[in-house]
Amino acid sequence: MSEQSSKANVPATDAAQWWRSAVVYQVYPRSFSDLSGDGVGDLAGLIDKLGYLELLGVDAIWLSPIMRSPMADHGYDVSDPRAIDPLFGDLATFDELIRQAHDRDIRVTMDLVPNHTSDQHPWFSSALGAAPGSPERDRYIFADGRGDDGSAPPNNWTSVFGGPAWTRINDADGEPGQWYLHLFAPEQPDLNWDNPEVLADLQTTMRFWLDRGVDGFRIDVAHGMAKPPGLPDLEHPAEVLHHTDDDPRFNNDGVHDIHRAIRSVMDEYPGTFNVGEIWVESSQAFAKYVRPDELHLGFNFRLATVDFDADQIREAITESLAATESVGAVPTWTLSNHDVPREVTRYMPTGDDAEGLSDDELLAIGTARARAMIMVELALPGTAFIYNGSELGLPNVDLPDDALVDPVWENSGHTDRGRDGCRVPLPWEGTEPPFGFSTETDTWLPIPAEWSSLTVESQLEDIYSMLSLYRQAIELRYARLEFSGDTVEWYGAPEGCIAFRRPGGLICALNASPHPVPLPPGRILLVSTPLEAGLLVPGATAWLV
Repeated sequence: MSEQSSKANVPATDAAQWWRSAVVYQVYPRSFSDLSGDGVGDLAGLIDKLGYLELLGVDAIWLSPIMRSPMADHGYDVSDPRAIDPLFGDLATFDELIRQAHDRDIRVTMDLVPNHTSDQHPWFSSALGAAPGSPERDRYIFADGRGDDGSAPPNNWTSVFGGPAWTRINDADGEPGQWYLHLFAPEQPDLNWDNPEVLADLQTTMRFWLDRGVDGFRIDVAHGMAKPPGLPDLEHPAEVLHHTDDDPRFNNDGVHDIHRAIRSVMDEYPGTFNVGEIWVESSQAFAKYVRPDELHLGFNFRLATVDFDADQIREAITESLAATESVGAVPTWTLSNHDVPREVTRYMPTGDDAEGLSDDELLAIGTARARAMIMVELALPGTAFIYNGSELGLPNVDLPDDALVDPVWENSGHTDRGRDGCRVPLPWEGTEPPFGFSTETDTWLPIPAEWSSLTVESQLEDIYSMLSLYRQAIELRYARLEFSGDTVEWYGAPEGCIAFRRPGGLICALNASPHPVPLPPGRILLVSTPLEAGLLVPGATAWLV
């Protein structure tokens, strides 16, 4: 049995399913480490930091998009899905990343973007030059406009990023023509998944990367792709970056046949897995995506969206476990990612609870609660995902308007500040920006000077730091048999608290109340914040056996 299989507590007979209890670290490449000196992270920078990820103890990394792209949405607008964008490196560098990561027993997974392409993709260029109803246009979703002159969009759909979901093109003679659908930015035209060419091309892309040694994929907008017949209007206005389960733009039944076709390719490569980005509210709807012949894993965002509230946290865990158990799937957990505000900021008191507290006090509370919640996440059965920088306790950054580059900012008419605040580059060392992230001080997003106390260098030797807590927690999760079992048993707990036990014997107790509380019986393995007079303090978690 390989070290990596044992690291995730997977028996030798199940080594191909190493991902069932893995810790996966999301690398947002633009913000991880820049070795080229242009202010943008790259693959060489990631290779340079593999020793850090080995020290952290993760099983695998997930790379946000690195394929060739004009970068209208920072890589999620792909113009060539079988090439590395020069901003990040080249195929030779990518192959070296795979080799060195595997030498360190770290698997490598990467983003796939099947819902849409870039408007610079050769297919879309051909579609613009072709006639309505042509095979070239049939790869995308083109439609005639409404009204006598076709000047109104085909329906009332809006973009997830804000603004209309339709853009009208001009025909070769310069006259206004059809409209094309883009559920995200106008530079991201949606593909027509009723066209078999689209699936065939994706399967070719998957095999291209799997043959190079990639260990799996994260499927972007995995609840998208399939569109409803007739493209019916939205009944209610949709919020920017949000949608509900009855939204006709997403979660249509046809998507499940697409995932079965994707799974058929994955099954050709034992030991690989895919995980889908699934933004649905219903547990029943979520469960459909992780049936045995569809996705191996589905991102469950419940813990990334609930407040620091015991009842909400318990409900999120209970419903998430019930959803996966109903179809025999593996649960997943995450507290943040490149689209979600960082947990340190999300857990800060707000409103009346923040009255009279200084910014430093709010940050300290948010940090303590983030420490508590990573211990809750790592105590749960299933696969855990960590977003780069969470292990350093990074907060969101309130960037100036002129620094914002997320397309959400422009497409929403400057009404939504977008996601840049959680994408600021990581601080590695030193006392001034860019803290070793790059030799270029003008990084793609500015790094705040106050992060000098949050660098990797400053935290590595501090046994009380967030980074040290992550390292200890991940090591215990791997080393202790008490973390075994696929379920949790809930304990009675004081008001505002939760406590659960894993079948192997681990007890996890979280105090989300404003008062210190006694611990359940047992021997302490780890606490997120030191006890006071033998009591678990507010905003703290303890592991016991």
